[in-house]
Amino acid sequence: MKLQLKLALYNTLTKIAIITMLGILILTTINHISVKHLQDRLLQKKSKLIANLSVSEINDLLTKQRTFTDYNLLKEEYIILKEVNAGNEIETKDHFSQEIRSIENDDEEYQILTSEFIYEGKKYRLEVGETMSAVSQLEHTISVFTFFILLVAVVLTLISDMAFTQFLLAPFYQIIDRKLNKVNDPINFNYNPVKTSTKDFKILDQSISILMKKIASLFLTEKEFIANVSHELLTPISVLNTRLENLLNDEALSVEGENKIFACLKTLNRLKSIINSLLLISKIENDQYVKADTISLKETVQEVCEDLEHRLLMMDLRLEIELGNDYHFKGNRSLFHILITNLVSNAIKYNVRSGFVKIYGNDLVDGFQLIIEDSGRGMTPEEVNTAFVRFEKFQSDKQDSYGLGLAIASSIADFHQIQIVLDSEKGKGTVVKLFFKSR
Repeated sequence: MKLQLKLALYNTLTKIAIITMLGILILTTINHISVKHLQDRLLQKKSKLIANLSVSEINDLLTKQRTFTDYNLLKEEYIILKEVNAGNEIETKDHFSQEIRSIENDDEEYQILTSEFIYEGKKYRLEVGETMSAVSQLEHTISVFTFFILLVAVVLTLISDMAFTQFLLAPFYQIIDRKLNKVNDPINFNYNPVKTSTKDFKILDQSISILMKKIASLFLTEKEFIANVSHELLTPISVLNTRLENLLNDEALSVEGENKIFACLKTLNRLKSIINSLLLISKIENDQYVKADTISLKETVQEVCEDLEHRLLMMDLRLEIELGNDYHFKGNRSLFHILITNLVSNAIKYNVRSGFVKIYGNDLVDGFQLIIEDSGRGMTPEEVNTAFVRFEKFQSDKQDSYGLGLAIASSIADFHQIQIVLDSEKGKGTVVKLFFKSR
């Protein structure tokens, strides 16, 4: 998961938790405030009722019926005024309770104020009740409103956090893109700092620049070493090779001496081949070749197979080429020829007598796939994993193998941005797949 998304999710979840706790606190507080407000209203009604007890109509009811009851049409409020026994001690403190009362067979939950007082020498108990449905409706309205606010807050928070983190991390992605992903040659590295006000990103930028300076220095040293190897090693090898060949022309040379000279020449040729292979890999990796040729895949495969025809005949191998549609791409023709040569050469070298080599292709949605399949001895999973490592040799009976063929093929494939995949199973052959992407 990207850092930007992690930060946005963390901020969103944190704010959800905070808003949820605040919502619960609001609901609890609203309930307390609503009940307190209701009790204050009941106290006001009680005060007004007692203040208006001198009204003649209410006095008549109290005198004749000794009880007064009143409630509104919707039964949301009611009042009970009742005369009680004067012998009991009067309760001077008002009492609040929350009870279910039945009025005309309708049960409702009320907040009830109970108060006792003395009027004109008589003791009365007053009950003023108001339904709790208003409080419940208010809590429901606030709950819905709180949930809506929470939902809107979460969406706005996520959007704002994503936008802010994208703005905040923009210099970071610029550093990664400009100073890591797009760097093919450390010598031409762009040391200009990326504009940012974040100190951590400045430190990262500076650290990468320092690292690239060290890599560029090592890179130049390697190039210088390769040039020295090319001059200092190949030239003496050529001189030694010439002198040994001249010694072979000596008529006085014994058979034993000839054999030793032949062994020395074979060793020199082996050493020269290894040095040339290493120089080729280094030049490819240092981008010392240009990709100015338009390469025909079908034509290159046919040329390689013609060059290796004698080896196919020596192994009595059946060659099958099925390339109906040709594929063209920009690259270096000589390097790509070496790539196909190495792969087909391996398919022949590590095959079994009277086996086969198949070369065929498939059109893909975004490119082309070339497959080279053989009926050879195959490789173990461990050998497949290290097949492209330099000097990693398989099939020990092959004395002419230096362990560089697949390493060279891998370097050329990377140079042309070709994906190379190796599938093999011991005793069942090997399949090499090359994926060419459309450009």
